[in-house]
Amino acid sequence: MSTRVISFHYTLTDPKGETLDSSAGRSPMSFVEGQSQIISGLETELAKLSSGDKKRIQVKAQDAYGLRNPDLVFEVTKDRLPNKDIKVGDKFRSHASPVPLMVTKITDSHVTLDANHPLADVDLTFDVEVTGMREATDEDLQPACGSCSGCGGGEEHSHDHGGGGCCGH
Repeated sequence: MSTRVISFHYTLTDPKGETLDSSAGRSPMSFVEGQSQIISGLETELAKLSSGDKKRIQVKAQDAYGLRNPDLVFEVTKDRLPNKDIKVGDKFRSHASPVPLMVTKITDSHVTLDANHPLADVDLTFDVEVTGMREATDEDLQPACGSCSGCGGGEEHSHDHGGGGCCGH
């Protein structure tokens, strides 16, 4: 079976129907099949479609950003953080985690950090329109500047998915 590049527009919503991200007004997102560039549940369903198809795709949390892992919530002393003026909700990048660490609790001496993806445990809905499909070229199959774990929106998302580029996840 050949490998394809699939391009699509999408609107991502959470279980409450709130829009989390959308490609409206931007170029379609593109990914190479089998390269883990988008979440597995979405890739599986998009692979079944044809160019021009529109569909609402429900992706369970375990096939999106996974289930929350309590082992990814930990406490550190305040002096280990780069910024002393922190507040709950702040995010930090770490070499140890591809996902930003979110501050969830602060005491006088410690900070609780959560390395779970912000959309862990969340079932997602994608309204998609496939805008194109083509055979992948050798260039498409080259490793990208970083592995993208897929579309999921959020403020870290930069939408440089064409051919599998870096997206900040």
